[in-house]
This record gives sequence, C-alpha cells and structure tokens, in this order.
Amino acid sequence: MKMVLRFSLLGLIAFSAFGASSAPEKANAANAAPAPADVKIDNFSFGPQSITVPAGTKVTWKNRDDIPHTVVSTEGVFKSRVLDTDETFSFTFDKPGTFPYFCSVHPKMTGTVVVQ
Repeated sequence: MKMVLRFSLLGLIAFSAFGASSAPEKANAANAAPAPADVKIDNFSFGPQSITVPAGTKVTWKNRDDIPHTVVSTEGVFKSRVLDTDETFSFTFDKPGTFPYFCSVHPKMTGTVVVQ
C-alpha cells in the first residue's frame, strides 16, 4: 500500500510540474506579437504596393531611394516626416481595416496596408 501511495504521489508531482511548465509557454504563444512587416521605398514606388497583416503588426517603411519620400495615410491615421536615404518610419496597426497611403512629395506613389 505504501508503494502505491508513493507512486501516486510521484505521479501527482510530475503531472503538476509538467502542467505548470507548459501553461506559461501556451500563454506566451497566444500573446506573442505578430512578426513585423517591411515595405521598401525604391525607384519611386512602395514595395510591396499592397501588404496584408494581422492586427498588432508593426510595419516599417525604409527609403532605399536617393530622393526623399514620405509615408502619409490618406485618412490621417499616420504620417512620417520626410525620409532621406536609408531612413525609416514605423507604425503599428492595432485595428482591422484598409489603410491607403501615399508619398506627399510624389503623390502618384501609393500603397495600401490591409489589416485583418
């Protein structure tokens, strides 16, 4: 009887330890932020021109052009300063929706971020 009690107690301890160690891992995986997304500004265009990301994603634009550019939401949601070569602008999209944007220096340069 003592042996059965010992094995039961050991099994309970092992189960508790396993359950406690896997619970935080599951919580961390569920709460992990989406991977960041990048948009390149080059040759007077945004690439990719349209990007689809999950809510909570940080999108970073990097100017790879020799000419200054901006990243400006058509709906006033975000606006960068003028970006010189190799400068970046980032914005985190917390809410679902479609967010068109353009370069205020070159208004024919357009792009879209779709947030799901």
